[in-house]
Amino acid sequence: MSVHSSSAPPLFRQLQGPWRRVVFVTLYELIAIVVATLGFMGFTGADAGHSGVISAISSAIAVAWNLAFNALFERWESRQARRGRGLARRAAHAIGFEGGLALILVPLLAWWFDVSLWQALVMDLGLMLFFLGYTFVFNWGFDRVFGLPAAAQ
Repeated sequence: MSVHSSSAPPLFRQLQGPWRRVVFVTLYELIAIVVATLGFMGFTGADAGHSGVISAISSAIAVAWNLAFNALFERWESRQARRGRGLARRAAHAIGFEGGLALILVPLLAWWFDVSLWQALVMDLGLMLFFLGYTFVFNWGFDRVFGLPAAAQ
């Protein structure tokens, strides 16, 4: 079955442009905050309020870091003689993004939950593994409900 499902209501299949991005980020982050809250509760024994606040803060940091990192990466990329995004450039992008986010989140998690940097790093690695699978599944599901973006049609 195609990812451009004809069973989706016409309004959903027509979601494109900036509104598509707003709906995408909002749904993605809301689900991520709920799951991260549950994960933090299970890993640290902290209550929902304490875990939920850091999940929301981490989400806001990740969104802001995404915007900043991508702007910096694309500025660097525009000055490169070699065009395109091969495997090495994509790997550098992923490692740079996740590494920078870890540099921000690990000390924050250690402070927030009053744990060692090692424990906070383990939490961050858990988040990275979760987001690897979650991003894949969410993107697939989003495209099933809302259709493919115009650029992919």
